[in-house]
Amino acid sequence: MATPAPASEVSGTQAAILAAYTELIDEVGTDDVSFRLIALRAGVGERTVFRYYPTRVDLLLATAAWIERTIFTRAESDSIFDVPIAIREAMEAYDRRPELAHVVAETAMRGVNGSDPAPHREEFDGMLRREAPALADADRRAVVAALCHLDSAATWVTMRRELGMSGRDIADAATWAAEAILDPIRDLG
Repeated sequence: MATPAPASEVSGTQAAILAAYTELIDEVGTDDVSFRLIALRAGVGERTVFRYYPTRVDLLLATAAWIERTIFTRAESDSIFDVPIAIREAMEAYDRRPELAHVVAETAMRGVNGSDPAPHREEFDGMLRREAPALADADRRAVVAALCHLDSAATWVTMRRELGMSGRDIADAATWAAEAILDPIRDLG
C-alpha cells in the first residue's frame, strides 16, 4: 500500500484522478464507483489509474488526503484560543459535504496506514508552547490530544451517526468542548 504523496508532489494526472473520484463520491458515494468510471471522469485511461493507485485502499487513502488538503482546508489559527472557532468552521464544512467527511473519517477511524488522524497536532503543540509555556508537558500533550480528537471528521461522523445530532448542534458541542479544554490554561502565558 502506498503512502499518499504530499500536495506539492501530486502530478497533474494524479490531481485529475483524485478530483474525479472526489466528485463521484460527492455524487454517488463510494460503493458504486469503478476505476473505469474514475478514469472516464478524469480523462485518463483505466491503466493510468491503476498505475498510480494499484488498490482501492491506495486510491481511497490518497483521495481522503486530497479532500483534506483541497476541500476541508482552512487557515491556521493565530492563537490556540482561536482553535474553537476553527473547529466550528470545520464541523460546518463537514456538514456541507457529508459524503466527503465520511471518507476522511473512515480512513482515519480504520487506522488505514498512512492516514493522518491528527493533521493539526504540531500546530496545536507549537501554539501551546508559545502561549502557555508554564503548561506541563503531560498536560500539553493531553490538551493537544483532546483538541485533535475534536478537530476531526471522525468527531463529526460520530456525533451525526451515533448521536443523531444536527450540523448546528455538532458545531456548538465541538466548540463548547474546545473552549472547556482551553479555559483552564488561559492564564498560563
